[in-house]
Amino acid sequence: MKRFVSALLFLLIAAAFTIPATAQSPDKILKQATKSLTNGSGDKVLRNVRSWEVKGSVTRKSDGAAGQYQAASMLPNLYTATFDLRGLETSVGYSGKSGWFRDSRDGLRTLTGEASRDFQAEATFRNTRWLNAKKDKAKFAFTGPTNIHGKAANSITMTTAKNVRIKLHFDAASGLLLREEIPAGTGTRVFDYSDYRTVNGIQEAHAITATLGEEIYEIKLEQVIHNPSLNRAMFDFPKLSNEPLPDMEALLRDVKANEEKIDEILEKYTFTEKQTDRETDSTGQLREKKSETFELTFYKGNRIKRLIEKNGKPLSASELEGENKRLEKRIREIEKREAEKEKKASKEREVAQETAGTPDGERGQRISISDVLRASKLTNPRRERFRGRDVIVFDFEPLPNYKPQKSYEKFFGKTAGAIWVDANDKQVARVEARLVEAYKVGGGMLASLKEGATFALEQDRVNNEIWLPTRADINLSVKVLMIKGFTANSIIEYGNYKRFNVDAEKEKLKDPTAKPNP
Repeated sequence: MKRFVSALLFLLIAAAFTIPATAQSPDKILKQATKSLTNGSGDKVLRNVRSWEVKGSVTRKSDGAAGQYQAASMLPNLYTATFDLRGLETSVGYSGKSGWFRDSRDGLRTLTGEASRDFQAEATFRNTRWLNAKKDKAKFAFTGPTNIHGKAANSITMTTAKNVRIKLHFDAASGLLLREEIPAGTGTRVFDYSDYRTVNGIQEAHAITATLGEEIYEIKLEQVIHNPSLNRAMFDFPKLSNEPLPDMEALLRDVKANEEKIDEILEKYTFTEKQTDRETDSTGQLREKKSETFELTFYKGNRIKRLIEKNGKPLSASELEGENKRLEKRIREIEKREAEKEKKASKEREVAQETAGTPDGERGQRISISDVLRASKLTNPRRERFRGRDVIVFDFEPLPNYKPQKSYEKFFGKTAGAIWVDANDKQVARVEARLVEAYKVGGGMLASLKEGATFALEQDRVNNEIWLPTRADINLSVKVLMIKGFTANSIIEYGNYKRFNVDAEKEKLKDPTAKPNP
């Protein structure tokens, strides 16, 4: 968690790419669709819909089982849908902090990984369709003409900033949406639309065929309501279990104490960190832009990063020479600083962390989960299974009226998401977070991180003694120096964790050309 945060904040200014313009053909198709949906009135009518709710009947084609269907959404990205077939209820929802899935047979769980990413994209799409594509850095590509149930159609693919590819098929004659294909983890959810009727000036489909896995459901809507007054709690993770939960304050104290122990253990480990930066091309495909691999170790309590590969290849002779010089300089700085009295050095670290803003990871000023959650309100605690282990999961959101003590607390005081804590080891197993309000670096003069930025981190047990990062996904948009906007889309992979001989490693650091000595 701590190592990941430093990389995240660094990306606010560093890794970036520019966004090419949206292709003209998809733009024309979407304009026609908007015009058709609003009977010629334009997107203002659609934007005035801040929430919606639908109710009707559903029939499963495989066996004719029938029941009730209802769904609802509310800006900016809240969404829920429920099937109830002969007492077998299936529900999904996104609360703005985490996505969840529940059915009467398999129980209730928080979505993670690609399933979580895809469902968040669907929840946003259910609220804003394609109207906020430019703001959300989505890409559109024309994928050619096709035929949907005997009707000629134009197909486009919308690729979100997080590389979720939603395929949309529009009637070539009317411009109305005929089909959506939305990723759902390892599968795809397909929705076919027909029987459009005007509701408050908007054409709404009243017949939906949903193909979910191997099952096909026929949905007939009886009621479509725009801007109903909805209770936010209907989108929250359902509270079903009566199993007692641990005291949250005590749990977080244990997590912080364990993180401090890990800092001590980590100084006996070396590991690698590979950062892969990606960019979206003009066709909406997410491609690898560049990668760098570092070997990390510690020297006298300071983290040392040695660049060992670029784009999957070893460093050239000139690059290796430059890296060696950088490491030599770093070692001299450490030796000089460590020669000072510990009291003075400790004071300097304390002052730096209190006043300088972002903690310096190479000087031991790292952020704990307790620091992060101090600025957050914790909600919906629940017990689940994650990667075969018992975990406590809870959502978090900005704490109202919180006054941050340190600059980086301002950043986490603007995020919402979910955290998975291992119930036995009291360690963070996973974090998913989304920036719900723009964050300014240096008062906005240096950079501004835009609302909607997301990041996720996973950690795992190593050698049955320490929890360490395995993967981080970062997606953010930054405006730097009030001049130019950038987007950073990166994956950071951690691995090759090995214990090493501390004394031998220190000698190696003093001689960067020396071979590794495990």
